[in-house]
Amino acid sequence: MRHTRFALHLAAALLFTASGAFQLASAAPATSSAATPLVIGESFTIDSQALKEKRHINVYVARAWDTPPDAPLPVLYMPDGGVAEDFLHVAGLLQVSVANGTMRPFMLVGMQNTQRRRDLTGPTENAEDRKIAPVVSGAPAYRNFIRDELMPEVNRRYRTTGETAIVGESLGGLFVVETYLLEPQLFDHYLAFDPSLWWNHGALPRQAAALLAKGKPGKHSLYLASSSEAGIAVEVQRLADVLQQQAPAGLQWHVEKLPEETHGTIYHPAALKAFRAVFKPQAPAKP
Repeated sequence: MRHTRFALHLAAALLFTASGAFQLASAAPATSSAATPLVIGESFTIDSQALKEKRHINVYVARAWDTPPDAPLPVLYMPDGGVAEDFLHVAGLLQVSVANGTMRPFMLVGMQNTQRRRDLTGPTENAEDRKIAPVVSGAPAYRNFIRDELMPEVNRRYRTTGETAIVGESLGGLFVVETYLLEPQLFDHYLAFDPSLWWNHGALPRQAAALLAKGKPGKHSLYLASSSEAGIAVEVQRLADVLQQQAPAGLQWHVEKLPEETHGTIYHPAALKAFRAVFKPQAPAKP
């Protein structure tokens, strides 16, 4: 009996000692490394002669798992392309769309803003426009910067296919539409979501017929999307009516109406639809 009691006490002591040791071991803090930056792309600056200032450029390459690392890629240019602007969410959408096979691999080139309302607007005679944008009419210089400085620099730094696109929302969309109407040869694809076509009393949609008549035929695409924002939707429809009557030969155009979206929510759902439609993968060649 004494042997049994001794064995029980010994077992209890060992169990208590083991439990205590386990608690001490568990209480020891885990070790960790110092935090390092999360890098998803590249950035560089251009000392722009066209804009008379330094401009910051962000680049993200969306490749599929089987895209060779040195494969040339088409390029999507984007105003509002700063990290604190639209660059991150559009880069993420590109990557997931390429990864799931709903669009082709692409390079995203984001142009960070300095004076957004200056760079993305043309002239205006509307006093209300001047209240939100004291400095306007910078769009021609911004186009010069893209055409003459940014695009050559991107082609110098990276392997590109020559296929180009531009995407923008709100005033960025206004710039996209204006660029198509004034200089359609600059890009192959134009994507404008809730473009601020109300600018200057809606002058751009009203000038569209005359501008289209001056343009040269060519293979391009124009994708427009509008939300429930009444002042924008009516101007997008006005432009669509002109395109219905006199879209130039070679232009593939589409208007996506998204009345369930607001001006603040349209970018991501419109971009998802647009990327799948405009940048869809090519069907494999039949044997």
